[in-house]
Amino acid sequence: MAADDLGTPLGSGRTKRAGKRLSVPMLPFITGTLASVIALALLWLVLVDNPLGGEPKAVVAIEPPKAEAARSPALAARPPDNNVRSAESTSPGAQTVTIIDGKSGARKEVAVRGNDSADEPVGTAPPLDVRLAESARHGVIPRMAPDGARPLDVYARTSATAAGDRKGPRIAIVVGGLGIGASATNDAITKLPDVVTLAFAPYGVDLSRWVARARGAGHEILLQLPMEPFDYPDNDPGPQTLLSSLPSEQNLDRLYWFLSRFQGYVGVTNFMGARFTASETALSPVLGDLAKRGLLYLDDGSSPRSLAQKVAVSSKIPFLKADLVVDSTPNWSEIDAALEQLEKLAAERGFAVGTASALPVSLERIARWAKAAEARGIRIVPLSALVLKAKQS
Repeated sequence: MAADDLGTPLGSGRTKRAGKRLSVPMLPFITGTLASVIALALLWLVLVDNPLGGEPKAVVAIEPPKAEAARSPALAARPPDNNVRSAESTSPGAQTVTIIDGKSGARKEVAVRGNDSADEPVGTAPPLDVRLAESARHGVIPRMAPDGARPLDVYARTSATAAGDRKGPRIAIVVGGLGIGASATNDAITKLPDVVTLAFAPYGVDLSRWVARARGAGHEILLQLPMEPFDYPDNDPGPQTLLSSLPSEQNLDRLYWFLSRFQGYVGVTNFMGARFTASETALSPVLGDLAKRGLLYLDDGSSPRSLAQKVAVSSKIPFLKADLVVDSTPNWSEIDAALEQLEKLAAERGFAVGTASALPVSLERIARWAKAAEARGIRIVPLSALVLKAKQS
């Protein structure tokens, strides 16, 4: 038996085990499993109301502001009033946001007020005179009317001529750099006495509305003209700056761009410009054009090399030069000292002109000083009062 076992080939004599190993095809199995998973997923998406599994969601739709007439028939029937706003009305700087609940579908409208306060009522601005408007390439610019009326005369503060007839030393204060910062511009309009002249830079947003507010509050308006300083372009006043290197035609085109930024001003003043105002060739065409348009020119007094006074005489433009910058050192004691110096100059020659920027400390000290100066017999007057008085005498 043992010999038979040794001579038998390996495995040939083993007893076969009961039963057989089952063989399952893998491809049909995998395909069926995936089909089942996909079918279950589709069924879940159809039957379950919130496929995000309870994750919160919100849909926000931004719609344009609705007309006042659509919201309130009473407002539609009421005559328009640009200076009074009801609680129902939406300001130009606001927008309506509709919030939609993603679960219930409920809608809620929320009025979001803009950050710009240029639309807040202060007073009724005197109307702009269409006779003084001329259409140009960049927009509407001022001109002298066919009957000879000038923007200087029409847009001067109504009390300017009367102020020129009164006796006593007169001081004109011009606060510039307005129209860029909303807070500073609003403070200058509302906190300074209305006889203070306000100068607006040409680069701000909503300049026409800001100027309308300032005029409505009684302030006289100047436009600031960016001009080339000696360290240009390292010190750049801004786009469209008047340059001594440009031909006069190009500088006049840039001038018209500035003049079109808003309307209602009595004249212009330089912003920087030490190099430009030192060039008679560059400055003469500009002042000559402004003279033909019936505007005044104020030299801010910042450059001792300025030829503006000489050019103004030949151009026959109403001209003034500031005596000092009130806040050249922006602290309250230096500002008070500068205002005191203005009083001395006015007492000596009858008038003085000071300029300042819209710094909080400047506005506070000028407003405080103006009240006390009036009590001392000093008359704070709009800038045009000095020019109109000179014209009358």
